[in-house]
Amino acid sequence: MTLQRITVLGSGTMGAGIAQTAIQSGFDTVLFDITDAITATSAAGIKGRMARLVEKGKLDATAMEAALARLSVSSDLEAAVRNADYIIEAIPEKLALKQETFERCEAAAPAHCVFGTNTSTIMISSIAEALKDRGRLIGIHFFNPVPVMRLIEVVMGPESSEVAHSATLEVARRMGKETVRVKESPGFTTSRINALIGNEAFRMLEEGVASASDIDKALKLGLNHPMGPFEMVDLVGLDARLNNVRSLFEALKLESYRPPQLLERLVAEGRLGRKSGRGVYRYDPKGTLIPGSDEV
Repeated sequence: MTLQRITVLGSGTMGAGIAQTAIQSGFDTVLFDITDAITATSAAGIKGRMARLVEKGKLDATAMEAALARLSVSSDLEAAVRNADYIIEAIPEKLALKQETFERCEAAAPAHCVFGTNTSTIMISSIAEALKDRGRLIGIHFFNPVPVMRLIEVVMGPESSEVAHSATLEVARRMGKETVRVKESPGFTTSRINALIGNEAFRMLEEGVASASDIDKALKLGLNHPMGPFEMVDLVGLDARLNNVRSLFEALKLESYRPPQLLERLVAEGRLGRKSGRGVYRYDPKGTLIPGSDEV
């Protein structure tokens, strides 16, 4: 199978990171979202992040221009997937939306195209129910920030084919990622553990055990985590985390996965993290954390 053309569905934090990684790895990439304005903003963000890498001497300017030439954007789903060899879906964690999206992909994409979902909580088999050929769907779970994080969880649904598995390993290899093969289960491996850490951090904050910044500092220096749990939730989005833990609580029926009240309240107040300028912490217009702003 030829693997040269990738379509990324969803241009949020994860989708944009996946698209950036794809073009830097030599893939011709289409980035899809529901409006031209959204995709234009996302493409500008990718260009800006790569330009900063050039400024820091981590990326050659010629290589950046060549990578950006491999990126195109679209708000037409059928057109975006028409020539794709591999589709990576990174849209919101809503089962019906994912099912509808892949049903449309199956009607428009080439027969050889493999469907990868970046879901972190929804069962592969549930999404695949919308497909006639369920074997072409597989989990390809990236980690944020995608250009930096080395791991991809390859999640096998009960009907995921070895063709889909082999194609996913090849995409991961060309992106310079390491892989682990996981049998589908609510939350897979990392999301299930990370949700527990995040929930406990919020409960400790609610109880006044320590401030958000001190909890973050403790996990970074004491447990060698690259980011603290509150820094992480602000990066991925409090709304996205809330959707994840809700899904896990519903699937596993374990009290430890029940969404913390503080997380529910912050999302209700529109404090979604870096993307809204305020989450657990506050951020300046460039998305840089404002020191001493953990006033939760």
